[in-house]
Amino acid sequence: MNTSKSPERLIFFSDAVIAIALTLLVLPLTETVPELVAENGEAIEAITKHQWQIYTFLLSFAVIARLWINHHRIFEQVGAYNRPLMAVNLCWLFTIALLPFPTEMVGAFSNDQFAALFYIGTILASSLCQTIIVLIVHHDDTVKKGADSINARWLFISIGSTLAVLVAFVLAALVPVVSYLALLLLVVPSAIARLRYGKQSPAEDTAELTGPAV
Repeated sequence: MNTSKSPERLIFFSDAVIAIALTLLVLPLTETVPELVAENGEAIEAITKHQWQIYTFLLSFAVIARLWINHHRIFEQVGAYNRPLMAVNLCWLFTIALLPFPTEMVGAFSNDQFAALFYIGTILASSLCQTIIVLIVHHDDTVKKGADSINARWLFISIGSTLAVLVAFVLAALVPVVSYLALLLLVVPSAIARLRYGKQSPAEDTAELTGPAV
């Protein structure tokens, strides 16, 4: 293990970017309050008139939180980083920093197809980056902590989750009425993994899910 390239700084930087992205998600909701005051609206209208924005905020918060949990679990298996890992991690952080933008578009344009594709596409890019990180850790002995850091179940769910989001994106593009419901396909890889590998043991808990949850 290359101790001169300890992953702590990479992890701390990633955590900071994620924390900022989570904070930015709520800003569009806070901006509705002065608008209501200017219109002499009632306080409860901040909720009743912006239910879709609240829904997208909660959904995106859950997605980013889950991605952060998965990122944390992956880097628990990392003993040192290399340039490919750092580059892909930066690409992943770009998708996290970007997510508040399509989230605000979804809140503003509701079921607009472009907004839905932009949102699902951002999640797809993020899931793909995490899958590449998993593959780097799995195949590079100078990066991973041990030989069994990433097992077959973990790889299956990681790659399967990314493929599920890809199918969701295509489905939302071809059948616009499906829209965000296509993301429910993310439950499929875990279900198949349980059938293929059986119920996971406590030691395998870190392998469950590498893709975003909905």
